[in-house]
Amino acid sequence: MAHSSSGSGRRLAQTPGAVVHTTCPLDCPDTCSLAVTVQEGRVTTIDGSRRHGVTDGYICAKVRHFDRRVYGPDRVLFPAVRVGRKGDGRFERVSWDDALGRVAEAMSAATATHGGASILPFSYGGSNGFLTQDTLDATLWRRLGASRLDRTVCAAPTMAAHQGLYGRMASVTYEDIAHAALIVVWGANPSVSGLHLLPLIRDAQRRGATLVVVDPRTTPLAAQADLHLAVRPGTDLVVALALHRWLFTEGLADLDFLRDHATHVETLRSRAEAWTLERAAETAGVAAADLERFARLYADASPALLRLGWGPERNRNGGSATAAILALPAVAGKFGVRGGGYATSNSGAWRLHLDASRAPESPARRVNMNHLGRALTEYQDPPVQCLFVYNANPAVTVPDQQRVLRGLSRDDLFTVVFDQVMTDTALYADVLLPATTFLEHYDLRRAYGPLHMDWVRPAIDPVGEARPNADVFAELCARLGVREDGDPTDELEAMLGVLGALPAPIATALGEGALPTPPCGPAPVQFVDVFPHTTDGKIDLCPADLDAAAPAGLYGYQPDPSTEAFPLTLISPATDKTINSTLGELPGVDTSLTMHPTDAAARGLEAHDRVRVFNALGEVETTLTVSGAIRPGTVSLAKGVWRRVMPRGTTATTLVPDSLTDVGGGACFNDARVQVTSAPQA
Repeated sequence: MAHSSSGSGRRLAQTPGAVVHTTCPLDCPDTCSLAVTVQEGRVTTIDGSRRHGVTDGYICAKVRHFDRRVYGPDRVLFPAVRVGRKGDGRFERVSWDDALGRVAEAMSAATATHGGASILPFSYGGSNGFLTQDTLDATLWRRLGASRLDRTVCAAPTMAAHQGLYGRMASVTYEDIAHAALIVVWGANPSVSGLHLLPLIRDAQRRGATLVVVDPRTTPLAAQADLHLAVRPGTDLVVALALHRWLFTEGLADLDFLRDHATHVETLRSRAEAWTLERAAETAGVAAADLERFARLYADASPALLRLGWGPERNRNGGSATAAILALPAVAGKFGVRGGGYATSNSGAWRLHLDASRAPESPARRVNMNHLGRALTEYQDPPVQCLFVYNANPAVTVPDQQRVLRGLSRDDLFTVVFDQVMTDTALYADVLLPATTFLEHYDLRRAYGPLHMDWVRPAIDPVGEARPNADVFAELCARLGVREDGDPTDELEAMLGVLGALPAPIATALGEGALPTPPCGPAPVQFVDVFPHTTDGKIDLCPADLDAAAPAGLYGYQPDPSTEAFPLTLISPATDKTINSTLGELPGVDTSLTMHPTDAAARGLEAHDRVRVFNALGEVETTLTVSGAIRPGTVSLAKGVWRRVMPRGTTATTLVPDSLTDVGGGACFNDARVQVTSAPQA
């Protein structure tokens, strides 16, 4: 059978100075609307538009300068095959037909010898669109019987807790922040992710709202807060439990609401009993008076809004911490008013399960993405023989970096990397495939902060020989003999398929070029317009599955893993230069280690010193920034930094264990414990 290798062949006709209106699909809650200006087939400017009200005409600098990725020197322009050692990044150009032929041959051989489970697809976060992930790619993996990847490196504990307690009930929207009298931002930094929250919070403050920030760093928002609790990473759980205990003890828990709308109330109450304000404050490293002030502010204010970020989940207690925080509005009676309740990921508000609706799940084995290093280096039955990486850069984003790199270096592992640029992972590819950026393909994206969904439209033709994900996975389905009648053959047919699978009101709005409204409405009030999607419609304050999964039971605190040898907590927060590791190839990312002056003085270190950050897993060498913006005992290295910009080619994930959170199987980035010394002289 002959196979087409020409791709969609799409060519865009643009008038001079044409403006294309599209949507950003990158991993940020805001999902901004964009106005992209094109001159002679090239992107010249990227601005925010006002199609999405929250975007309101402005966007982050990361996306504003995204053309530097599109036309940058690291762009993968054509298919290639490896000609040097893995990791050297030496490739030889080949045709698409040759490249896809090699990929299909390797997958067929792996399946014939070891079964489909010997193929491991790896994808996460490079795009959050419906077409670029979990459409034709999912069809291919399912029909091959490939190993199923548990995408748990971020959000899994929070999603598990949110699902268990509330069935992922729709959150308070951005627009309703204006109504809040108290805003609690817990473990989020909107200055670098979700920046459209900032003006809304500042406007609320100008109208008299009180702001509380819980974060181990003095972020720009924390510096403007009425109260900043710089808790030790991993102790958010005990802080939340102390608030619960205080509310019950002081007679400020809303017992009437809990009686009518919650179950397992006494379980939560009993498990919080040991955590007095004083004990929690000592464990978290904050003043007991500040913790009591927080409790009183929260109890007294209405509407009170709790904005939960991803920070509290990134440790051994992550799922319990998230559950305890999300339970606070229930215990304190903060639901039922506009601007009151909680705000977390709103992706579940659309109630869409498009991929799951098309075919039953494969019974193939599951691999937790945080254990990629183990999957590639330890005995597996069957062994992983083929790794296909897309929308991801695991060489710098997955815990236990050195073990991941050892796995990627295996000569017997056939690795395909399908990406836009030459990532750290792409250097280890056997076959390298060029992918389009969101400015070169169609997609459909739902926001997980505001409540909107919109099209991603191509502004330019694909650069070089880049192809959309849907085109490539459709071709691989054909080459591997798993294409079925009616399957999409390219991105346009895939887009129509997704549109046809959507609920009629949403599909109709999108088809007419309008912004659809989710089933919960445009701005739902919790416990007025929306209620828990649990079996009995009530909040479950101690879900049985989460309680059984947690090593110490749900809400059971696991102590700090620091030792005398490695006493410092390493965190790896997001920056204003990258989105996960996307755009990490561009200059400007801060690669220094940030340390409190007290910790620096105790080690005889000064600003700009070259330092060695190390533990039993490995070491990182970098320069030192000394700042009071981070709490004592905690140091930070930026998330998403690429290996090539670090002196020894190691990044923060070299120091992160691949241990898992108590529930959800999430990554414990904030459980890295390290020591810091002067780096040896070269």
